[in-house]
Amino acid sequence: MESSKRGAFVFVIVLAISAILGGLYGPAVRATAAGSDDMQDSVKSFTRVLAVVQRNYANPIDADKAIFDGAIPGMLQVLDPHSIFFDPRAWAQFQEQEVGRYYGVGMGIATLNNHTVVLAPFVGSPAFKAGIRPGDAILKVDGKSCDGLPSSDVANMLRGAKDTPVRISLGREGWDEPIEVSVIRNEIPRPGVDFYTMVKPGIGYVRVSTFNETTDSDLAAALAQLDVSKLDGLIIDLRNNGGGLLTQAVGIADTFLDKNELVVSHRGRSSPEGRFYAIRGNQGLKIPLVVLINGQSASASEIVAGSIQDHDRGLIVGETSFGKGLVQSQFPLSEKTGLLLITARYYTPSGRLIQRAYKNVTLYDYHYDPQPPHQPEVKLTDSGRQVFGGGGITPDYAVAAPKPNDFQLLLYRRNVFYPANDTVGDFTLHLLSEKPQIGRDFVVDDSVLRQFMEYLDQQHIKYTAHEIQENRSWIQTSIKHEVFASLFGLDEGDKVQLQDDPQLAKAEELIPQARALYQNARKIVAERQAGESLHP
Repeated sequence: MESSKRGAFVFVIVLAISAILGGLYGPAVRATAAGSDDMQDSVKSFTRVLAVVQRNYANPIDADKAIFDGAIPGMLQVLDPHSIFFDPRAWAQFQEQEVGRYYGVGMGIATLNNHTVVLAPFVGSPAFKAGIRPGDAILKVDGKSCDGLPSSDVANMLRGAKDTPVRISLGREGWDEPIEVSVIRNEIPRPGVDFYTMVKPGIGYVRVSTFNETTDSDLAAALAQLDVSKLDGLIIDLRNNGGGLLTQAVGIADTFLDKNELVVSHRGRSSPEGRFYAIRGNQGLKIPLVVLINGQSASASEIVAGSIQDHDRGLIVGETSFGKGLVQSQFPLSEKTGLLLITARYYTPSGRLIQRAYKNVTLYDYHYDPQPPHQPEVKLTDSGRQVFGGGGITPDYAVAAPKPNDFQLLLYRRNVFYPANDTVGDFTLHLLSEKPQIGRDFVVDDSVLRQFMEYLDQQHIKYTAHEIQENRSWIQTSIKHEVFASLFGLDEGDKVQLQDDPQLAKAEELIPQARALYQNARKIVAERQAGESLHP
């Protein structure tokens, strides 16, 4: 009975994908009886193979896992790197991320050394208010031990209905006994704009971390708090933003572009061309703009950066973006599963393709070793500047992020610091246990550096005086960042980190050039339109 049900489910999925692919890869013709028979024969062959494997394989197999993690993803990988099948849990999580909220305690967690540790409580969340710190080990949830459990299972234990309590036992550096806290679950927003601040007098900074259903309104709220009308310049940080909803990307671009300017278009094999414009426009907001991107800026991030660049609305700084310009359409399937299938490609206002090549490239090279196109498209911005397509968004000013040297990598590997900047390292936990009264006037002085070297000695981490001196500024910033993130929240830690950010420093420097670029482009466009009106 179970095998027949599973075979029917596979048949439904194959039919759905085949119907979609028929529109993408073949002419619009009516299906023939022979074609239908061939498809049914193929599905029967697959279910027969599955049945033989179930009966005869040397070890018991999880058929659902073989189908969800093997057969269906394998079929999609033949097409492209971004079409995805979601099993029921993954589909629910995907939809949750798009909505941008869930019910729980509000903290990031990860598995480290067979324990689940807190990466960081979200500022203002129930976990934050309960005093949970980065680096705390989650020992038990409602009396159930978390030892050996994957962090995904612990996360599910922490989630629950709104206003329900959950008891958490925590292990903390310097505490002999577990810390017991009771936290009331609440709605946990996942803002698209997770951080904003003033980086210099007159220069605002906004980090857009994702494009979910709240990103547009999150940006509006951040700009209101910064009082954008009084700023001399604004920096939008899209680094490490992997994208999200197209509607939100259009909304963010609409905030800065002139009314009726094209934001993005898409064209597909089975769908008509779609063109998206700035509907409300910037409503007089002419502030100079610089956008930060890197190799992990993708999809919706590239739509925003590409539209800003093509219309000369601002300058792009950092590293070439990922190059993901494929429209992913959602197809809910039976058994609470879903499919993201590529149905079209995105093009910037100047007509350049965002997507880079993925044919004849290994998945590893596609994701981790991207290469620029051999013959990039050359297009022109509104003012006539050259921009390039077919390989992501190329920045106007290339500024590489600092790469860790061998000594820094050693400290990362030994968990002294963390490269992702999202949790405290072992030394910071040690320092906080030694100096619990640290305030906002904390300075990483010679005394703290001596403690740091003593800690390295205790951990048998070899170093030289030259390595300490050569990395002194980086060590000081890393320690202060993690201390502030732990004691005062992630935002305060991020403010420390930004003080030593070369890409941000370049963006600050380029604010006057961004102003001149925008003014010159508006002048050129106005003259062009005037000429066209005289010679219709």
